[in-house]
Amino acid sequence: MTEVMEKITPELIARHGLTEEEYQRILSILGREPNRTELGMFSVMWSEHCSYKNSRPVLKLFPTQGEKLLVKAGEENAGIIDIGGGLAICFKIESHNHPSAIEPFQGAATGVGGILRDIFTMGARPILLMNSLRFGKLDSPQSRRLFSGVVAGIAHYGNCIGVPTIGGEVYFHESYEGNPLVNAMCLGIVRTDGIIKGKAAGTGNPVYYVGSTTGRDGLGGAAFASRELTEESHEDRPAVQVGDPFMEKLLLEACLELIQTDALVGMQDMGAAGLTCATCETSARGASGIEIDLTKVPLREKGMSPYEIMLSESQERMLVIAKKGRERTVEQIFEKWDLHAVQIGEVKEGKMTRILNSGRLVAEIPSKALADEAPVYIREEKEPAYLAEAWKLNLDDVPQPSDFNLTLKKLLDHPTIASKAWVWQQYDHMVRTDTIFYPGHDAALIRIKGTKKGIAVSTDCNSLYCYLDPFEGGKIAVAESARNVISSGAVPLGITNCLNFGNPMKPEIFWQFRRAVEGMSEACRALKTPVTGGNVSFYNENPSGAVFPTPTVGMAGLMEDIEKRVPSFFQHEEDIIFLIGETLNEIGASHYLMVEHGLQKGRPPRLDLARESALQKFILEAAHSKYLSSCHDLSEGGLAVALAESCLSPWQERGAVIDQLDFLIRSRNGELLRQDSLYFGETQSRVIVSVRPHHKEALIRLAQSHQVPAYQIGKSGGKEIVLGDRINLTVKEAGEIYRQALPRRMNV
Repeated sequence: MTEVMEKITPELIARHGLTEEEYQRILSILGREPNRTELGMFSVMWSEHCSYKNSRPVLKLFPTQGEKLLVKAGEENAGIIDIGGGLAICFKIESHNHPSAIEPFQGAATGVGGILRDIFTMGARPILLMNSLRFGKLDSPQSRRLFSGVVAGIAHYGNCIGVPTIGGEVYFHESYEGNPLVNAMCLGIVRTDGIIKGKAAGTGNPVYYVGSTTGRDGLGGAAFASRELTEESHEDRPAVQVGDPFMEKLLLEACLELIQTDALVGMQDMGAAGLTCATCETSARGASGIEIDLTKVPLREKGMSPYEIMLSESQERMLVIAKKGRERTVEQIFEKWDLHAVQIGEVKEGKMTRILNSGRLVAEIPSKALADEAPVYIREEKEPAYLAEAWKLNLDDVPQPSDFNLTLKKLLDHPTIASKAWVWQQYDHMVRTDTIFYPGHDAALIRIKGTKKGIAVSTDCNSLYCYLDPFEGGKIAVAESARNVISSGAVPLGITNCLNFGNPMKPEIFWQFRRAVEGMSEACRALKTPVTGGNVSFYNENPSGAVFPTPTVGMAGLMEDIEKRVPSFFQHEEDIIFLIGETLNEIGASHYLMVEHGLQKGRPPRLDLARESALQKFILEAAHSKYLSSCHDLSEGGLAVALAESCLSPWQERGAVIDQLDFLIRSRNGELLRQDSLYFGETQSRVIVSVRPHHKEALIRLAQSHQVPAYQIGKSGGKEIVLGDRINLTVKEAGEIYRQALPRRMNV
């Protein structure tokens, strides 16, 4: 090496998040001591955020094969699934939790920017954004600040760049106090013959830096995301990137225009680990070498060192590998869009990432050592001690409410269940004019221009279930996301996931992680929804402890004909309402038990995947036969909340009278049902559907053919929500509670 060596001390190694054993491995790879720039490059690429060194053995449990998969999990920036007609969908979900905890607006905004680049770097045009958000209780000023900042950041970036944010989910629980979860999902459309890979190939081909300039914002962000938040984490504010959505819009259009030419070899987003990641990953994928000169990198700050340039995570930047001789094509396109397009290097023989600065060699590392050969750990696992006590729930000790009306009001007022209009009204969910189902439905739905096809998307995870039984909670997260997509009339194709957990060095946390992945994997296999990729986010801990385990699932489904879509809300007066599926005495881990009794105990409801599969096949056939006026999944709050939600469309209100519950007093095993289980229990594999009277008999026959229980329970219409002899609310009163829950708390 020709760079002046800085003494590498144990303290410097530790500050870079590397262990002594990992440093010894670096010495073995290089055959010498690294300099500070190389140490930083190893630090970010071997962080959990980039390398998955703690999670990779467990992630291998996921089913990642499927006949329609064109790009599989781990191969590229995002997974791609064929949807026919020469088109494919490209989608992924990722976390931006730690940055959002420190600087909620920019943390969330740049999370959106990053996931957008993951999609259009593959050659896909982004057509929708989704999110899954978790915050502490809203009686906390800190939680309100984080919540409002994150929502504003998501709205700012998505609205400015012109990609609709069409749905998602928001949960509130004290475990997320000070450590919010901000998971951003994007889906794009790409022609099957236009998929771009992130590889550097062809010796002598030029390497271009395109997009915005490089600054010190985001410095070391990947390493920052791979450690716990502490009281001192506010000092890491420089690790939070600053986004410019207008610059990203230009970058998106320029990159998509470049893809239409024959000048492109490969393209890679400069996301986590910035220029370090983009160079070594494209080199490793292309089995080639790469060499760049940092003096050619456009900078926005003076005096930046090679270390800072290589580790910066400034936004709106891409690395482009072009064909030799087509340089002018690249430069003209980016000039047209008023963007930097600077040749900073070229593809080389060999398999090294070489970094020069004014002709001086400042880093030389085998590309695969950085990108693919981080150490992999098998972490200790231990079932958490809290479970033994948490599973002790004797229903005889749980009194039934004296006023079921009041209980339903409490549930509708709880921020997790209440209307999220306060959130989605800040999003432009109409831009591009393709949104069919607006936020508020079980699944978001968007049409594909020029076709009859639609794409339905849902994000789901009940983290209380995962806290009390991560295996069952993981299964349910997959099943519910599929159920929501199917309830709209779409066929689930595959999932992306964002696995949010605490510190993997703690055996109890790693046990939660493995069990959740095992549960998700079982459900994916049963429902034929392969995993296309995603993100692991560890170290989600605040000074009070770890967040609830939150393996968020993003499910994408295909609707061949959007005219066969099924809304979530009652559509007509005098439609017949059916409850589909069996109800059991399952109130453990329920929202009802938490809100009414202050208990977070018991085991979550059991998920029978055979029954779930039968239910989903039934819903799909009923939807495709156009029997269904509406279909709504039963989840938090059970039958009572699902009924109220079906009455409370954001655009109209329509009541319902449920007066045929007598035959539901016993479960399928003959057990006498508690009334609170019937009204508020969260037994899985259930939906409520409404049908026009002339479709009633056909629906019953279809349910019988699928061996799915179907109970006629009442009719839609009127101005009241009546459920048995225990609940009677006006639609107006229920709607006011449901819609004002968030604004009332946020306007404190």
